[in-house]
Amino acid sequence: MLLKGVNVGGHRRFRPTALARELHELDVVNVGATGTFVVRERIGVAELRAEVARRLPFEARIVICRGREVLELLSNDFFAGTQSRQDQVRFVGVLSRAPGPEPPSQVMLPSRGRWLVKVLARHGRFVVGLHRREMRVIGELGKLEQIYGAPATIRSWSTMVAIAKVLEGARRPDD
Repeated sequence: MLLKGVNVGGHRRFRPTALARELHELDVVNVGATGTFVVRERIGVAELRAEVARRLPFEARIVICRGREVLELLSNDFFAGTQSRQDQVRFVGVLSRAPGPEPPSQVMLPSRGRWLVKVLARHGRFVVGLHRREMRVIGELGKLEQIYGAPATIRSWSTMVAIAKVLEGARRPDD
């Protein structure tokens, strides 16, 4: 479960650890400070969304994806052939719903000049790519929502790897 646009620049601030504690009956694990959680108990999507929204002190977009979707995403090597660089961040955009018909799998933003965001692949509801470590990137990442036709929340690849570690530690035979 990912919350969009929280704890960014002093806006819509809350304590993710406190929310995870409030949701203890769902065995929720907080991953970082950006509103990223792993819910280890079974619960319906609508029920989970309502439960989280009820406990937040503000309205937020709540993006929910299944653990198996994240594990499948991470089983791919989207960054093959790219060199890891200090000035670039590997990211995953998680779309709140499936994109419209035939969205592009590769995109460079801006479309002219030096790229700030480079989409390498789209995998279901996930958009995978690189972005530069610059403030102007935020606006370019926002354009992904227009391109793919769905609200998106951005997480680093390393955050997705941390989610997978929690998921793999909690796997049950029937998952």
